[in-house]
Amino acid sequence: MGPPSSNVSRPPPLGSCPASIAEPTNFPVIESETLLEDVLKPLEQALEDCRGHTKKQVCDDISRRLALLQEQWAGGKLSMAVKKRMALLVQELSSHQWDAADDIHRSLMVDHVTEVSQWMVGVKRLIAEKRSLSSEEEANEEKSTATAEKNQTIPSI
Repeated sequence: MGPPSSNVSRPPPLGSCPASIAEPTNFPVIESETLLEDVLKPLEQALEDCRGHTKKQVCDDISRRLALLQEQWAGGKLSMAVKKRMALLVQELSSHQWDAADDIHRSLMVDHVTEVSQWMVGVKRLIAEKRSLSSEEEANEEKSTATAEKNQTIPSI
């Protein structure tokens, strides 16, 4: 039997370096293939969240505009810059960073108006609807917390 420390300081096996270091060259290819659904799914999910809280007409309009986005993206009509910023916008939307999402929307409208003008209105409206839906939920949570606290403090008067 050898000394107990013999297996402690052995270097990791050769093929075990992190994937991010091992394959940087593949990243752009993967990114351009997966971005459409990465962008569209969260937007469609946000739209579903708003249904029932938002007028049907508004939801239908947003839905139409998201279909336009999908069509233009799939048809290769959007530049990589627009796709990347839309991916960022969706990340901000998903993390409830409304102002950041709004800023990205504005920069797209300024820098790429010809590419985004047909469908960006829908994305803007979706950000606004999600924001108001979220603030309603937060207000309701605060009310129920306040009510619970009030009920707890009544007996001590």
